[in-house]
Amino acid sequence: MPDVTNNSSGHSATVAAQIEALRVRQANWAAIPIRTRLSILMSVRHALVQNVDRLVAAVEPKPGRSAGETVTLELLPLADAVRFLERNAIEILAPRRLKRSDRPGWLFGVTAEIWREPCGVVLILGPSNYPLLLPGVQLFQALVAGNGVLLKPAPGTTEPMRILIELLEAAGLPPGLAQLLGEEPETARAAIAAGVDKVVLTGSASTGRSVMADLAPMTTPAIMELSGNDAVFVLPGADLDLVARALAFGVRLNGGATCIAPRRVFVIGQDSKSLKAKLAPLLTDVPPVKLSPRILAQVTRLLQEARSSGGEFSGALPEGTSMVPALVVNPSPDNGVMREDIFAPVISLLSVPDVTAALSVASLCPFGLGASIFGPEREADVIARSVAAGSVSINDLIAPTADPRLPFGGRKASGYGVTRGGEGLLEMTVLKTVSRRSGRFRPHYDPAGPAQAALAQAYLKTAHGSTLAERIAGMIDLIKALVAYRSP
Repeated sequence: MPDVTNNSSGHSATVAAQIEALRVRQANWAAIPIRTRLSILMSVRHALVQNVDRLVAAVEPKPGRSAGETVTLELLPLADAVRFLERNAIEILAPRRLKRSDRPGWLFGVTAEIWREPCGVVLILGPSNYPLLLPGVQLFQALVAGNGVLLKPAPGTTEPMRILIELLEAAGLPPGLAQLLGEEPETARAAIAAGVDKVVLTGSASTGRSVMADLAPMTTPAIMELSGNDAVFVLPGADLDLVARALAFGVRLNGGATCIAPRRVFVIGQDSKSLKAKLAPLLTDVPPVKLSPRILAQVTRLLQEARSSGGEFSGALPEGTSMVPALVVNPSPDNGVMREDIFAPVISLLSVPDVTAALSVASLCPFGLGASIFGPEREADVIARSVAAGSVSINDLIAPTADPRLPFGGRKASGYGVTRGGEGLLEMTVLKTVSRRSGRFRPHYDPAGPAQAALAQAYLKTAHGSTLAERIAGMIDLIKALVAYRSP
């Protein structure tokens, strides 16, 4: 079973030595054919099935989630993500030769390719809300791309990652290529300071800002998958019964701790009371959820603010350490429930006269992770093109983002870069261009003079003249310039 490195303060030298040893393992791993790497992942995919109970137990207990949900929310999409890599990674990572027809004429004889190579050592900072799926996909993609991995779990989530690495090594992954760090933040800081090659964070916006400050002196690239306050647009003609079921599902899912849960519902061209009447009874069946003291304090503040500023509030303020779903109708657009990232079962309904108003109010929120739209598809497409969000679902929410083909990432304060899908796999690589030239004609090697200037000007006229006559004249000048250039 893989060891967990507990790097508290004063262990920076240990982390640096650990990374240097990992670089040697990574170089050897990158030289292994990708088909071999994928065969290891396929074995792990089968092992997920054989270890369902063990993995579910490692994730549990989790507030607001049953064992069945863990299988659905984490294990199933994780296995699908692995199979997507098995089927597509070779093509995605293959060198890409550029078309000669797009090559500038003055680069005659040049062929060019774009290569994808491993970043090196990737540091994955895992979240607490989906501690198996999200870091698991990132771990698999990093390894398939040829990287070595350091993985720092969120507090209380080490065990599922320990099991996952154990399954990888049992399937043939070289020992020590994927390593667990301790859960404390100092571990991540020590690794960043020691010089990792890329960081992948799934966390809150505040955590993202803190990590970015640590990355800046090292100019280390990163993927920041940060929190959201997702918008839902309900168009005229939408099935309100379906919308109410969807919103209740989104609020209930994972105890409200889902970054793309519905938070701001814009009911366009109709009174939000109709939707409230259908939604409120569904929320009463959602059991209370236990929250951390920090989130409880935030939610209490936000709900009191919304109520004092005129929003219609149903539900109850948090009591003790738990809360039942809270529904706010027509809060002020500048209230915190409309602007802050919330990891609790809180949802707001706001009536707006038209799509323009809905998009305008929605844009006031600093986050742009996901959005959902319910209603006729043609009208929904208009909003989908205009809303600032990394993922948009039409007539559904949350579930389509688990499609292993789709990259996932946010805009604005919700971060940058993507994980998952083909684009997420490419994020685990660095780009290299390779050009090859045949023949011996290299006019650019010669000292600049009138002959070179004549060649360049004639080519410019030939390639970019605005009329056919001008381009023909340029061709004549180009032939003359080439003859003059080659003359002794």
